[in-house]
Amino acid sequence: MPNQRILFLSATFGAGHVRAAEAIIEEILKRNPMTEITHLDYGELLSPTFNTIIKNTYLGIIKHTPKLWRTFYYGTARISPDSRLQRFFNSMGSTDLLKYVNSIQPDLIVCTYPTVAGVLAQLRLKKALNVPLVMVVTDYAVHNQWIHKGADMYFAGCRDVYEGLVSRGIDSQSILVTGIPVSPRFELQSNRCDMRSKLGLFPDRPTFLIMGGAYGVLSNLKGVCAMTGNMSLPSQTIVVCGHNEKLYNSLDDVMENSLNPIIRFGYVNNIEELMTAADVIVTKAGGLIVTEALTKRLPLVIFNPIPGQEEENANFLSKIGAGKTANNLQELEQILHFLLIHPQELKKMQQGAAQALPGKAAKQIVDYILSLEYYTGDCVKMG
Repeated sequence: MPNQRILFLSATFGAGHVRAAEAIIEEILKRNPMTEITHLDYGELLSPTFNTIIKNTYLGIIKHTPKLWRTFYYGTARISPDSRLQRFFNSMGSTDLLKYVNSIQPDLIVCTYPTVAGVLAQLRLKKALNVPLVMVVTDYAVHNQWIHKGADMYFAGCRDVYEGLVSRGIDSQSILVTGIPVSPRFELQSNRCDMRSKLGLFPDRPTFLIMGGAYGVLSNLKGVCAMTGNMSLPSQTIVVCGHNEKLYNSLDDVMENSLNPIIRFGYVNNIEELMTAADVIVTKAGGLIVTEALTKRLPLVIFNPIPGQEEENANFLSKIGAGKTANNLQELEQILHFLLIHPQELKKMQQGAAQALPGKAAKQIVDYILSLEYYTGDCVKMG
């Protein structure tokens, strides 16, 4: 359908939901630059002040009291999609959201965040919203907050998610297993040695990439850097601190006293280049960072995963053979040392990553979107 008007709804609780939407948008505009795109943070629509409070509370909980997040995550996972409580959640901000959607008049709505998807799906079921709704699941396990029968189509990251959706009552014909969308930049092939030289690193040394997340919430990142910087075997480290300036500045003494080279960055827009330069990534287990690394065939070590969705994503990586989990600094050092002296194990992890995903998820999703010929109030009709 030429010159579509598409509304994307995500949320900034972590950067992954936003990046998934941006990956699809990038692919759409590459194919059809005339498409009218609106990308909205649902929390900002409800209340910018409330959104900031909730986001800071979320970051504080996952950083300082992760067991509390575990309780919340698995507690909400037990809420039935048809329960009175879920219907209440699905009504939050529905009036303002419906007004906003009507003001945009989109041909299609794409959601990468489950809470807003629930609000829109309920509006669809009530016939208050006459716009098709598709949902992009951004983790490798299914949480009940993703289960909304008013959605027209789901894009799932893997077969396990497909099966989880079906087991919870979603029609199998309404699910496509595409993988989680990442920017097409991660699909490009680059020379590792050239990229290391570009970054000022030794071209022939094993290289660790340590990702603190967009808000620098990887636990004990300073300790991780001190450990890799002083490993007995020659190596080098790239560390990304995100928006956490305090963390960035705290690495001064670590870099000065390390035996092995360390380079650091704050928030970056060239993660794909840093991944190209690396042999292994040490990171949190958000759905998007995991998918970006898998797309780059980069073995992962998940450090002290946050209970809930990150544990589930770490389990997925272990299952496919592309990742390992370290629950403390000692375990992390043992894993990294093992990988340095057993490069064949890194090779196996790379193969596990290569076989894990369908590939080109953003392209597959956009193929579907661009194949929509016309819409009705009840469903999406295919050409």
